[in-house]
Amino acid sequence: MKILLINGANLNMLGSREPEKYGHTTLSDIEKAVIEKGNSLGAEIDTLQSNHEGEIVDKIQSAKGIYDGILINAGGYTHTSVVIRDAISSVQIPTVEIHMTNIHAREEFRHTSLLSAVCIAQVVGFKELSYTLAVEGLVDYLKKMS
Repeated sequence: MKILLINGANLNMLGSREPEKYGHTTLSDIEKAVIEKGNSLGAEIDTLQSNHEGEIVDKIQSAKGIYDGILINAGGYTHTSVVIRDAISSVQIPTVEIHMTNIHAREEFRHTSLLSAVCIAQVVGFKELSYTLAVEGLVDYLKKMS
């Protein structure tokens, strides 16, 4: 089982960016934890972090036939990117949306996710634990679908 973990704009700044909201854990630490959790569940995890919307779209489009599932924290693109939404929809790969904070309890503009309607689930509010919860849920979903 192969899973792609995508992190969007500004997530490369985790660990130093607004630690009161996001904590002190770096993206590298999160990726390592997701890879370890995935391995323990029988899943191989590949990662991408990009601050460029088009690169994220290209990666999602190229995932068809390679990956069984996608985990995505699109960062701010969650609220603005129709093209990332359309890419997820077009590949028809089960996708879980991840957020470290509870986007529904933050600024009003963050309450709307353009991605959630094309994802099988959304995990929010557990800081870095959101990622490992998401991989557990996605692997369970994929195993039940096979």
